[in-house]
Amino acid sequence: MQVVAVCVGKIAPLWGGRENDQPSGKVLSAIVKTPVSLVDDPQPVAVGLLGLDGDEQADLSVHGGRDKAVYAYPVEHYPVWRTLRMQALKIDEALPLGSMGENLTLSGLTEDRIWIGDVVTIGSASESAVVLRVAAPRSPCFKFNHRMGFKHASKMMVQSGYTGFYLQVMRPGLVRAGDRVSITPGARLMRVDEQHRFNTTSGQGSLL
Repeated sequence: MQVVAVCVGKIAPLWGGRENDQPSGKVLSAIVKTPVSLVDDPQPVAVGLLGLDGDEQADLSVHGGRDKAVYAYPVEHYPVWRTLRMQALKIDEALPLGSMGENLTLSGLTEDRIWIGDVVTIGSASESAVVLRVAAPRSPCFKFNHRMGFKHASKMMVQSGYTGFYLQVMRPGLVRAGDRVSITPGARLMRVDEQHRFNTTSGQGSLL
């Protein structure tokens, strides 16, 4: 398990966004993330209690803050989204890392391999290692449709369970692409994918 990319984004207008198939006009979002640390250029990025240095969130009522400071997404799901976009848009193109709106693109850590409450350590055991706790699966909204370019993208994320997950920062530090990821088990009552299914079937998961 390792960090493939570290990505950040600034709040900017999303023109032409749609909510419930109705035009929503100019919507502010920081879903557009750009890699600032890659395996072939592993620049260190500071992680504080409220997230990554240089990163922003537009709507703190549904993401960001202490409980959802960092969003991680498995790189293993990228080929699925490339296929879905090809089917919807008739365009076959690789998606740049950060396209899911994630801060950390991870390898080897999918939703069925990690539990809510697990502790994630990134980097060595030195004082600069970042320590995080798995908080929740993502519930996507119309902004993800805009990012992917087709209107049922958020629905496909919900149906697939390829949601990624939010992390709470327990100990700030530095993170860079290529860093190893280690897991310390928590109570392990519910995996991320199980929490997502529970939220979806019980009606408790709002689209955020």
